[in-house]
Amino acid sequence: MLYNLINALEDNLAEFRIWSVLQVLNRVSFRALAAALAAFLIVVLLGRPVIRWLTARKIGDAAKFDHSALDRALESKQDTPTMGGVLIAGAILGATALFADLTNFYVQMALVLVVWMAMVGGVDDWLKLTASRRGDAQRQGLFAWEKLVFQLAIGAMLGWFVFRHGDSPPFLGHALNLPFQKTYDTATRLPADHLVFLPWWVFVPLSAVMIAGMSNAVNITDGMDGLASGITSFIAFALLVLCIIAGWQVASQYLLVPFVQFSDELSVLAGAMAGATLGFLWWNAAPASVFMGDTGSLCLGGLLGYIAIVIRQEILLLLMSGVFLLEIGSVVLQVGYFRMTGGKRIFRCAPFHWHLHLGGWPESRVVARLWIVTLILVAIALASIKVR
Repeated sequence: MLYNLINALEDNLAEFRIWSVLQVLNRVSFRALAAALAAFLIVVLLGRPVIRWLTARKIGDAAKFDHSALDRALESKQDTPTMGGVLIAGAILGATALFADLTNFYVQMALVLVVWMAMVGGVDDWLKLTASRRGDAQRQGLFAWEKLVFQLAIGAMLGWFVFRHGDSPPFLGHALNLPFQKTYDTATRLPADHLVFLPWWVFVPLSAVMIAGMSNAVNITDGMDGLASGITSFIAFALLVLCIIAGWQVASQYLLVPFVQFSDELSVLAGAMAGATLGFLWWNAAPASVFMGDTGSLCLGGLLGYIAIVIRQEILLLLMSGVFLLEIGSVVLQVGYFRMTGGKRIFRCAPFHWHLHLGGWPESRVVARLWIVTLILVAIALASIKVR
């Protein structure tokens, strides 16, 4: 909004000395960092009143699992306010609206995704929290298939719009970007002949699966104080850098990654996400004063997937999200093995962070070490860009 307003008033402000200062808003890198700071401050400053509001309405987590030892270990979390994701979604929307170019198509679609996923997560949280009041023991949130339908629907819709928006030369917004693959011929700086361009019937399902899968992966990881919010903030900062590279033709050609015109504006959104999750960590660090719930985790995971699709860095995102994939993979393996063997388990409890906790690791150690693993994966992912 500030960016659009300043541009609209350029003719009127050009003669004033303040214009030279305001021109810094034309730099997307500055606006990305400003959005991160703004989102952080929004969450930190509004955190306490929002937590009081949630507590007053008894919007608290029941902290119930299918493992008696884990239930006993988590008694201290009983009635901790949840649905704190409204802080995260609100901060992302507010900071992005303030510093991003709101005429940018990719930003517009991202804001639609945030609202959509936050609403789906909010309904799921609300149904879980009000089940006992409504006397509906069968309706513990949205059914898994209902949630998946909404996730796949927005993923397919955005995938189609992004594909059509990138339907112009050199079509690098459709390129399959593999690790260590050179997108450009190093001599001519033209798109390489070996590139594979995805047709819509591959691009759209891939987008739907990516957005829905990342959304569920973050949701499943959100169980320990600070775990999901900390990991997401690290990955979001990395995506901020990757967005600037993808939308800057000189940098993308130099680093041999796909150039996607106007995608650098998504760095403002990535910055807002990083700032919002760091701000939430202020309140979510152990012992947590609030949980994000599905309201926050679904929109965070969906945004990670969406940004990666636009800048053609799905594989790097999966690398950086190794902990998220470990968590959702442990649940899939546990459930599948349990059904196949009639009740046997691979892990003490799934997701994997609870397996570690029940193995004797304090919660703070589990969180810190999974943060460290993520930071290493992020460093490897960013370094792999230069290795090309």
